[in-house]
Amino acid sequence: MTTSARPICDGDTVLLADVGNSRIKLAVVADHGDARRLPAITRRHDLDSHSFRPADLEQWLQGAAPGPAVVLVASVHDAAAARLEAALAAVSATGHRPLRQRRIVHADLPLAIAVPEPDRVGIDRLCGAAAATIVKPAGRPAIVVDCGTAATVDLVVADGTFTGGAILPGPALMARALADGTSKLPEVAALGRGEAPAMPGRSTHEAIAAGIGFGTQGAIARLVAEGQAALGGTADVILTGGWRGAVRAALPGATEIPDLVLHGIALAASRACAR
Repeated sequence: MTTSARPICDGDTVLLADVGNSRIKLAVVADHGDARRLPAITRRHDLDSHSFRPADLEQWLQGAAPGPAVVLVASVHDAAAARLEAALAAVSATGHRPLRQRRIVHADLPLAIAVPEPDRVGIDRLCGAAAATIVKPAGRPAIVVDCGTAATVDLVVADGTFTGGAILPGPALMARALADGTSKLPEVAALGRGEAPAMPGRSTHEAIAAGIGFGTQGAIARLVAEGQAALGGTADVILTGGWRGAVRAALPGATEIPDLVLHGIALAASRACAR
């Protein structure tokens, strides 16, 4: 993608890090969008939240931002974020190149938040909601379904205010709970990569996959229906996250944006870089 960038953060390249429970999603801001268009991102790269190698981060940085850069970090995994920030500081010090860091908080986002404790809401949920305010048609509410380690279904009312939502385990967490809580049921590693197998499951693996797959589809569909009712029945659905394909069939007409949270972090750039 070739786009023109308008300078912020004193002209530094703006890098994004969405630190989740399973993956750290990295990207470069290619352009900063406007009131009707999300910021564009490029050079997407994933690291494992639990065991990434600093050398892999440094290799990505060499191609993504060979000069000065600012890294905007949105995290729901404090240990992984601390490790990432330490690795960034080490690259900056040993490579003799300035890499500034900013941890994104809810006040950095162009988003009205109508919950009692906004600082206790996962920043990924708020970033996704902020991006949804740009994607949704003006004057219409939206429901954001984010399929990550945990699945979230969040509501944005017509004026663009985040009002909360629901959280449930994703397929991998459900499979792990079955494996950990029983003596004979195995974990099914491939869950979330596609649609559930047809019923009936003809092996234990297939039965688990069917139960979790259809169970997740049903739960997400019901939560979206409840959200639609709460919003007057006219909300647009925005689908994002790594295993969104597993629930696609249950949400006909949804708008898919794979990296909605990264786009939301990019929306925080102007406020965060002014601090």
